[in-house]
Amino acid sequence: MKAEKRNVVVLVTGGAGFIGSNFVRWALDHDPEVRIVNLDLLTYAGNLESLADVAARYGPDGEGRYRFVHGDIRDFALVSGLLAGAPGGQSWAPSALIHFAAESHVDRSILGPAAFVETNVNGTLSLLEACRGELEARPRPFRFVHVSTDEVYGTLGPDDPAFTELTPLAPNSPYSASKAGADLLVRAYVETFGFPAVITRCSNNYGPYQFPEKLIPLIITRALADEPLPVYGDGMNVRDWLHVADHAEAIWTVLARGQIGAVYNIGGEAEVPNLEIVKRILARLDKPESLIAFVADRPGHDRRYAMDIGKIRRELSWAPRHDLETGLAETVDWYLSHPTWWQRVLNEAYRAANELYLGQPSPLSTLPDGNPSPRPPLPGRETPSPLSPLPSGERGTRRRHPASPPGAETGTRRGHPPSPASGEGDRE
Repeated sequence: MKAEKRNVVVLVTGGAGFIGSNFVRWALDHDPEVRIVNLDLLTYAGNLESLADVAARYGPDGEGRYRFVHGDIRDFALVSGLLAGAPGGQSWAPSALIHFAAESHVDRSILGPAAFVETNVNGTLSLLEACRGELEARPRPFRFVHVSTDEVYGTLGPDDPAFTELTPLAPNSPYSASKAGADLLVRAYVETFGFPAVITRCSNNYGPYQFPEKLIPLIITRALADEPLPVYGDGMNVRDWLHVADHAEAIWTVLARGQIGAVYNIGGEAEVPNLEIVKRILARLDKPESLIAFVADRPGHDRRYAMDIGKIRRELSWAPRHDLETGLAETVDWYLSHPTWWQRVLNEAYRAANELYLGQPSPLSTLPDGNPSPRPPLPGRETPSPLSPLPSGERGTRRRHPASPPGAETGTRRGHPPSPASGEGDRE
C-alpha cells in the first residue's frame, strides 16, 4: 500500500536574504515533500540571484515545490492570503511560518532606529496577528519559528560563561533592542493566546551568498581589490561563528521537534576575535595585513558573544558540523569562484562602507538632520488584527510593489551599509 503523501508547506519570510536563501535551498534539498513559499521585499540585501538554482529546479517550471512572492511582512492582507493558501488554493496553506525577515545592521540602527522598530517589532506583530486570525478561522497543526540573535543578551566579559536560554535580555543597540522586543512579543503570544511559537537565537553566521556588507564577505571582496579593511577599535571583539548550513539544519530541527514556547540557542562553538578572522582571510588570499585600517570604535560595541548550545544538543540532538577553519576556507573559495554574484552588488556595499567608516562622502539619501531616511509605515496602516478590525472595518489592501519581478506576487529585507570588522548583524 502506497504511503500517503505529506502536505508540508512552509511560509518563509525574508527568504531571499543570506540565511533565508540558504535555508530555503537546504530544506528543499533535504525534504522531497516540502513546499516553500518565500515572501521577501527584495531590497538590496535580498537577492533573487541567490536562489536562481532553486527557482530553476524547484519552481513552477521544475518540481513545482517553490514559489516566490514579492511583498512586505507588514502587508496584513497579503500575509493573511498566503496563510490561507492564496493563490494556489488550500493545498498551499502553510503548516509553518519561519520568520527570518528583519532589519539587521547594527550601525544603521544607530543612525536610524525607527526603521528597525517598524520592521522588527511591528512587522513581527503583524505576522503574529495574521497567523492568529488564520488559525482561528481554519484550525490546524501549525508552528511559528521566530529567528532571533544572540545580541539580545548583551555582552560578555572575557571570563563570563556563555549565554544560555535563561540569560536575561540586555540589548545594547537599537537593532538588538528591536529584536528583543520581537522576541518578547512572540513569548507573550505563547503565554496569552497559546500561540504555537518557538524562538531560536543564533550567533554570527557565515557562508555562501552573504551580502558584502557583513564582516567576512566585506573583508574578502575588499581585500581582492586591495581596498582598506576597516576594523573597529582594536579588533579584539569576540564572536561565535556559525556556518549558515549548520544554522539551516538547526532551524529545521527546531521546526520538526522543538518544544512550543521554548527558546533554543544556536551557535558554532567557535569563539574568535574579529581581527583574527580578518587575518585568516588575508592569509587565505595571500594579501598583506597592511590593508587593515583600524577605525574609531562604535558606541555601545559589545565586546564578546558566546553561546551555550547544550539545550539544543541534549533535547534535539543537534550540533554544528562545520569547524571554523574548514568552513572559513570554503567560504573564501566560494567567493573566489562566484565573482559574478558578488560583483553585481558591490557598488552599494562599497559606497556605504566608504561613507560610514572611511570618511568618504556619498549621495546617501538623508533627512535634514543628516540621518538616513527611515522606512515609512505602509500608507494608513495600523497593525490590524482579524480579531479587532480597524475602525473603518477594513482589513487593508494588498500592496503590489512597483518593482516586482516578472511573474512574482507582490519579507522584508532592507539594505544596510557594510560594517567594519564588528561581527554584528550577521544573522539575517
